[in-house]
Amino acid sequence: MPVYRETLQQKAVMPSMSRRGNCLDNAVMESFFGTLKAEFFHLTRFRDIQELQRGIRRYIYYYNHERIRLTLGGFSPVEYRSFRSPALRA
Repeated sequence: MPVYRETLQQKAVMPSMSRRGNCLDNAVMESFFGTLKAEFFHLTRFRDIQELQRGIRRYIYYYNHERIRLTLGGFSPVEYRSFRSPALRA
């Protein structure tokens, strides 16, 4: 979409692009946005855009620091990366 690409260029934003028809590079973000919508967005009413932005920031912090994942051995993503880091296992 030309208008979209022009806006990105004006704001110096590099879009993530892959070969046409290859959706696999977007799978992780699609999964995150689906979880964000199911666990946060659809459960909350927002008075204004600032309240929405604050809520999204809080949710991202929760998602990375507090929300445990069974696939990560019951750790949050940050705990898992810290635990798995060779520098921190010494």
